[in-house]
Amino acid sequence: MSSTGTITRFAPSPTGELHLGNARTALFNWLLARRDGGRFLLRIEDTDAERSKPEFTKQLMADLTWLGLGWDGEVIAQSQRGAVYREALDKLERAGRVYPCYCTPLEIEVSRKSQLASGRPPRYAGTCRNLNDTQRAAKLAEGRKPTLRFRSTEAGRVEFVDLVHGEQRFECADIGDFIVQRADGSAAFFFSNVLDDALSGVTTVLRGEDHLSNTPRQLLIAMALELRAPTYGHLSLITAADGSPLSKRHGAKSLRDLREQGYLPKALVNHLFRLGHSSDLHDLLDLQALAAGFNPAHLVRSPARFDPVQLEVWQRQAVHALSPAEALEWMRPQLPASLDAASASAFAAVLHQNLLLPTDAAFWVQVVFGELPAHDAEGTALIAAAGPAFFGAAAAAIRTHGTDWKAVTAAIREQTGRKGPELFKPLRQALTARRDGPELAPLIALMTPARAIARLERLSS
Repeated sequence: MSSTGTITRFAPSPTGELHLGNARTALFNWLLARRDGGRFLLRIEDTDAERSKPEFTKQLMADLTWLGLGWDGEVIAQSQRGAVYREALDKLERAGRVYPCYCTPLEIEVSRKSQLASGRPPRYAGTCRNLNDTQRAAKLAEGRKPTLRFRSTEAGRVEFVDLVHGEQRFECADIGDFIVQRADGSAAFFFSNVLDDALSGVTTVLRGEDHLSNTPRQLLIAMALELRAPTYGHLSLITAADGSPLSKRHGAKSLRDLREQGYLPKALVNHLFRLGHSSDLHDLLDLQALAAGFNPAHLVRSPARFDPVQLEVWQRQAVHALSPAEALEWMRPQLPASLDAASASAFAAVLHQNLLLPTDAAFWVQVVFGELPAHDAEGTALIAAAGPAFFGAAAAAIRTHGTDWKAVTAAIREQTGRKGPELFKPLRQALTARRDGPELAPLIALMTPARAIARLERLSS
């Protein structure tokens, strides 16, 4: 693979399951790297030991693999990089760019509320910025465990061009001093994130727009360490159809939930590709085609609205595109364990294009291999209107012609005078308890003519 030098990354914190927003971030970074023949890195930002769980790391790696988003090289775990962070912090300390802060969370919150009440932007008040050694010793004697803050400049501004939002300017005086090391000695996000990006050679970072205000702080760190920061693009957030934050009540599910329900990765990546990224590509595409069609210039600033119905549209297309063998594997958990291989394969080939999710097969398993479900009111009326003689003729036709569907329908038509919907609708209702579904000819072959005849004869008297 020839590389243009484009290196992207996905850097989740393993504090929960992967959801649609993070999955889209991973997808866009993967697409950009693959489009340019570059590299896509995976970094686990697990410096928050209290909230980070190894089971979440394992799950998110499984989710990425399921989506087809393979990464290049070894996975980087920030929890194993303490020495790297310590070396960089020591460099900042020698340069006078960091200092210990002994303020408690309560004191910080009180200061923040006071600033907001007076109409000022909340920023650290600099309480510990110029403490001398004696004052620091006194704070330690009180049992306070210090954080480490980056000493921002008071003058000037930070400027950068965001791939989505364009030119950005932040006054240094409004940024304030910020934490780069927590009280427990672990590196804070602002610091470890940009340091690892630079040391890994990451050239481009696509991430959620909730990180846009973090960028000037990270650029200040990179400049202080004389490191090259990546180019940033901040993606619009995914919202519910009504514009409110996406949540479970709007149908949002984790990747694990969607996978367990039977959603196909191809459906999901095609849907995510079009959330916050305009495209004139309207077909169901594989990942390589999506990568070729991905363009950061087409990332939109307005919120991307998640529509579960649209996801279902892509799911139906992805299910229709399955081969018989893939369809069988997809719906296998819903099939009777006693079903022989030939019958299982035939069932999957006949049914899968009529399903949205594998669980939808349960109804048809009952229709084909079990007792017929009860008819609803409309179906009962349809059967009554057709009359016993119609179903007697249908049973006789199948007894004579078996699965030769053309001959069966011709015999029913000749015997009853019915044709078109008047023939097929009551026949389908009688055999499947539904007025829609897969073709009747292969369905009768699956359920066996004997089962079909028995169902029709029950209605013929």
